[in-house]
Amino acid sequence: MAVLSQRQTDILNIARASGRVMVEDLARRFEVSAQTIRKDLNDLCEQRALTRIHGGAIIASGVENLAYEARRFVAADEKKAIGAVAAARIPNGSSLFINIGTTTEEVASALSSHQDLLVITNNLNVAMLLYPHPRIEVIVAGGTVRRSDGGVIGSTATQLIGQFKVDYAIIGASAIDEEGALLDFDYREVQVAQAIIANARSVMLVADSTKLHRSAPVRIAHLSQIQTFVTDRPLPDGLASLCHSRGIEVVSAMSADDADDAAEATETAGSAVLRRA
Repeated sequence: MAVLSQRQTDILNIARASGRVMVEDLARRFEVSAQTIRKDLNDLCEQRALTRIHGGAIIASGVENLAYEARRFVAADEKKAIGAVAAARIPNGSSLFINIGTTTEEVASALSSHQDLLVITNNLNVAMLLYPHPRIEVIVAGGTVRRSDGGVIGSTATQLIGQFKVDYAIIGASAIDEEGALLDFDYREVQVAQAIIANARSVMLVADSTKLHRSAPVRIAHLSQIQTFVTDRPLPDGLASLCHSRGIEVVSAMSADDADDAAEATETAGSAVLRRA
C-alpha cells in the first residue's frame, strides 16, 4: 500500500471501527471540502483499502473480516428485511441449521414467533435469541468459541453437524464473487458451513448486496449448491443469469425505493457514529 496521509490513515481507522464512512461527515470532521474527502476515498479505494458506496465507503476486507460490531452496523436495515423475508419462508415444525453471521442472526430474531422448530447452530448469538422460546428447541454445536463474534468453530462443531439431516440450512457469506463463489475468512468456520450445506435438504443463502463488493480468501461453496438466495435488491445481470440457469430462487427483500431509504437511514446512523468517534 502506498504511503497514506495522516487524514487518510484517520479515515481508514474510522472505517475499521464503524464499518463505513460518509463524505459529508468526514468533510465536517476534518474541516475540508467534500471534494477533498472524495479524493481521499478514491485513493483508498484504488489501494483496495475501501470500497465506494453511495455517499461514502466501506472497508474492503480481503484477508480479515470487519469487527463484529462494525458488521452489525453495515446494511442493518437491509439485514433486518432479509431476516424477516427468510424467516417467513420457514414453516412451523421444521428443523434447520443456522450458521455464523449478523444476517443469519436477523433470521433467528424473526423466527421467535414460530412454533415447533428444532434449531441447530454454531452461533451463540442465535442460541441466545431463540432459547427462551418454549416452542423452539435449540442445540448448540460444541467446540472452540471465537471471542470476536460468538461463533463456534472447529472439528468438534463439524462432527456434531454431521449427525443431523435437517429441512433447511440458513447460511451467510462474507463475500460473493462474480462467478458465484461464496467466500469467508476463517477456514475453520468454512468447514462447519460446508457440513451444514451437506446435511440440509434445502439451503437458503441470506446476504445483502454489500457482499457483492467485498472479497475473502476461503471458499465456502458455490451458488449452485443453494436453492434460495434472499438478498436486499435485484442481483447484477451476471449473477442473476447464473442463478436463473441453475434454478436458484432469488428473493429481493426490499423494493428499490425501500432499499434507497434504508441506505439513507444507514448513512444517517453512520453520521452519528462518526460524530461520537
